[in-house]
Amino acid sequence: MHLNQFSPFADDIRKQKYSHVLPDGNLETWRDTSLRVSRNVLGAIDASPDLMSEVARLIEQRKFLPGGRQLYAAGRPFHNINNCFLLKAEDSREGWAELMYKSAMCLMVGGGIGVDYSDVRPEGSAIGRTGGFATGPLSLMKILNEQGRGIMQGGSRRSAIWAGLRWDHADIHKFIQIKNWTKDIRALKAKDYNAVADLDGTNVSVQLNDEFFTAYKNHEDPKHPLAQSVYWAVIERMCHTGEPGISVDCGENTGETLRNACCELTSSDDSDVCCIGSINMARIGSLEEMERVTRMGTIFLLAATVYSDTPYDKVNIVRDKNRRLGLGLMGLHEWLLRRGKKYGPDAELEKYLEVYKSVSRNTADFNSDLLGISRPVKVRAIAPTGTIGILAETTTGCEPLFAAAYKRRYLKGSAWHYQYVIDPVAKALVDAGVNPDNIEDAYSIDPKRRVEFQVWLQ
Repeated sequence: MHLNQFSPFADDIRKQKYSHVLPDGNLETWRDTSLRVSRNVLGAIDASPDLMSEVARLIEQRKFLPGGRQLYAAGRPFHNINNCFLLKAEDSREGWAELMYKSAMCLMVGGGIGVDYSDVRPEGSAIGRTGGFATGPLSLMKILNEQGRGIMQGGSRRSAIWAGLRWDHADIHKFIQIKNWTKDIRALKAKDYNAVADLDGTNVSVQLNDEFFTAYKNHEDPKHPLAQSVYWAVIERMCHTGEPGISVDCGENTGETLRNACCELTSSDDSDVCCIGSINMARIGSLEEMERVTRMGTIFLLAATVYSDTPYDKVNIVRDKNRRLGLGLMGLHEWLLRRGKKYGPDAELEKYLEVYKSVSRNTADFNSDLLGISRPVKVRAIAPTGTIGILAETTTGCEPLFAAAYKRRYLKGSAWHYQYVIDPVAKALVDAGVNPDNIEDAYSIDPKRRVEFQVWLQ
């Protein structure tokens, strides 16, 4: 397949999700999209035509993929190109109302949201000023979940929502069980995916901090029994439904309990935001090319923080303070597979990652100073790259190849559709003569090796 040629499946995604309608009524080509995105975003910093052309060429070649919101919204009259918004629930009537406003504004411009509910008082707590009893954080989570059910940005993007609750919150065990739906609900969902169930549009995670790990290991700690019960309740539910997940709040980022919907970003600031984009490692052939793509991708994302509209004023204030960039990676497993390497730490890959780390930070700082804007507090974040991973036709994020073939569910308009997909990476390798039995995937790589690789990568 030619470098810029799409498979039918990837081309369907391109047309459905990202191509604008041209004045003559035709849809953009991928080259049109690449030029539109590059010119609009980099135009915000008065970049040279040569720089715009180079970035457009990297996008067209799918060596650098901007986030989905950038591909969709750049050039529109209202151009929010931020993928992710990080919010905090406050324990007051005003706080609840404000959160509902913020979440609606973010979701309606296509941004995913993550909300930390740990400050909301437990269910049954007395309410002093108005009387009565609190309904607790789970009721607020359900309100936002239903908000997301009714918001469909661009006619085809479902809302992406995350909810987190600290491990020692009084309602934590109710939270852990929130997706333990009854058999009747599961039967309805199996028959009709749009059937309503608690938090069916929300990813959920239990937040663990240093205090948790101390309590879990120390039998003398008063919270030891709670830490043990929470951990094993989470594991039990994970084995049944895959949720809740675990969000770890330790080390140098302690206090950054806020997450985006996919959890690659953290912050301690309500209404924080990030511009993300990814380098497609599978199409990077040398350290020199890695340096060039990293530099161009970083400059593009920095310009995106200047260009993007925001859904409400506080986002703009926090963005100008933190200016988070999320330059990520995709195609890591394909990069390894094409070199006959196993999914795991690798000396050659480490050299590429060192370039990624140093060049992204140096480029961000140098160009921020040049533009007279704040330096980004963070520069890199490896996102799951779901839809743009399909567009790039490579392995998503830092994950291994999922499966050589699979059934994928996707939203088109207001209806859910199904499509059987032959993974393009697996197909390309088989076409090149590789024995399919020798292609590792998520089912053949044991969990310990996956975790060890991702720890090494971080």
